[in-house]
Amino acid sequence: MTLLVTAVGPVRASADQTPKGGGGIGCQLFTCEVEVNVPGHSGGEAGGTDSTGGTGGGGPSAGEDDPYQKVCKYELSDPQPPAGSLDWEGHKPGDGAVYKQTCGIGDFTNTITRMVWLAEAPAQETVDPAVLAQRAVDSMTLLGPDVASPRAAGKYTVGVPMWMWVDQSATTYGPNTASASAGGITVTATAKVSKIVWRMGDGASVTCNGPGTPYQASEGMAQSPTCGHVYSKTSDGAKNGKFPVTATSTWTIDWEGGGQGGQLTEIRQTDVQVAIGELQVVR
Repeated sequence: MTLLVTAVGPVRASADQTPKGGGGIGCQLFTCEVEVNVPGHSGGEAGGTDSTGGTGGGGPSAGEDDPYQKVCKYELSDPQPPAGSLDWEGHKPGDGAVYKQTCGIGDFTNTITRMVWLAEAPAQETVDPAVLAQRAVDSMTLLGPDVASPRAAGKYTVGVPMWMWVDQSATTYGPNTASASAGGITVTATAKVSKIVWRMGDGASVTCNGPGTPYQASEGMAQSPTCGHVYSKTSDGAKNGKFPVTATSTWTIDWEGGGQGGQLTEIRQTDVQVAIGELQVVR
């Protein structure tokens, strides 16, 4: 079997490489096109039969694994070639159609692209838009909450309202948008944190439907209007003298594409240690 391979980088002819057209290897800068005679596959398609009915070039028989097995993908040529074009292979427009055929051998490292005429549309691999949606989400690198308060280095007091909030970015809060494509289908997904559940380490759990409100000194002893907690005991009895606080975000992802749409959910978590002490009275 003879393959037309586009090689990138320095290429030199060897015993199993025949220069295209019988002359020197055709190169432009570092891109060269050569015809490669694959050993053991000099006759017909990989693993196919030759004109005598035997296996071409001594290749594997049907059912055996063949590292030179050709895998092809097809894309309808749009617009179709004009009547009389060699791409029709002697057929007339309307009699079948002309497709762009891209074939790979083995691991698809090298590909061959050409125009072919087919009597019927080829079967194409079915692409599930939901799978593409998950692929888009995986590319987002969604993270847990970027906790701004409470801080591990902070000093907090029993009975004093604690304000909790997070810093917002595309990877820690959203919105975060990404797309994935395959088989002519593109799916776009948009992710955003819909809620954060804070487990405070003292047995309490607080659910906040937003990023929280940053504390301002002018608020004094007021409680947070959006996301807060008041400790009723110190962390002296906790491990290392600190409460283990866990902020768990729920990412809600809406996606659409390929004539479909849906919603996915991802969970991410951030941990922080918080020290809670007694109120100090100055006399």
